[in-house]
Amino acid sequence: MKHYTSIQDIKNLDELVQEAIELKKAPFEHKHLGENKTLGMIFYNPSLRTRLSTQRAGFNLGMNVIVMNIGSDGWALEFEDGAVMNEGKAEHIKEAAEVISQYCDIIAIRTFPELKDRELDYSEPVISAFKKYATKPIVSMESATGHPLQALADLITIEEHKIVAKPKVVLTWAPHPRTLPQAVPNSFVEYMKNSNKVDLVVTCPEGYELNPEVMEGVTVEHNQQKAFEGADFIYAKNWSSYENYGQAGDVDYSWIVDEAKMKNTNNGKFMHCLPVRRNVVVADDVMDNKERNITIAEANNRTYSAQVVLKNILENS
Repeated sequence: MKHYTSIQDIKNLDELVQEAIELKKAPFEHKHLGENKTLGMIFYNPSLRTRLSTQRAGFNLGMNVIVMNIGSDGWALEFEDGAVMNEGKAEHIKEAAEVISQYCDIIAIRTFPELKDRELDYSEPVISAFKKYATKPIVSMESATGHPLQALADLITIEEHKIVAKPKVVLTWAPHPRTLPQAVPNSFVEYMKNSNKVDLVVTCPEGYELNPEVMEGVTVEHNQQKAFEGADFIYAKNWSSYENYGQAGDVDYSWIVDEAKMKNTNNGKFMHCLPVRRNVVVADDVMDNKERNITIAEANNRTYSAQVVLKNILENS
């Protein structure tokens, strides 16, 4: 593994999941790999799980970790080629990426979309520029259109908690007061459909279908109640419209996940990437049900999804 910015960087997804589960049993076994190596973590946006779990993963591998918040800790970066830099941005990515590469052995980046220009967001301007100008491996800690570390942790969690060989997994759109990116659902769909161990259904209101390229070959059900029938896992997440890019429209709060809906499942487990807005996305009666709610275990697996990725990159380098 040279970089980790999408599912395309994984040779065998199911094998990587099993490797992460084994790594979890002895998390300090490979500390020699990171000795005298530095992980640089660059944040354009807020983070709790991604920041702490990726740092923990680096420490577990014996790495030094540097964390920087662009905007508050560093200069605003320019990404446009040929830009006349006579306004607010003080440094170009061409220099910044090379400089960071001298200080770090792996560079991890977290950045969100603006949700204004679909073509621009889907070109992944920040991640793509770092891959182009940096001289060290790049790891995505979430980008404009994908969250591959979260999706890998989700698949690890499903593998650990499933009680049937090939569980039915339902990704359901959920209401939210803010307009949110498509990154988490995009990666979730890509990873689930590329695993040989789940049956995936996506349910959402009409007009909220995801990128057709991502959704190719995936079953879509606009009736949430019907989609939940017989499900082993329910994964709730809000996302804004792809077709009417970045728009949220009138939020349909009836799409909340509650215990009445969960009773239609096959004693299904509830998943969410967190943070989650209680009684908007999901009701208290689901979140407080310790038998159903596996979001804390899911969050714990963020360390091991990051660690198995860093391990593979260190071994390759």
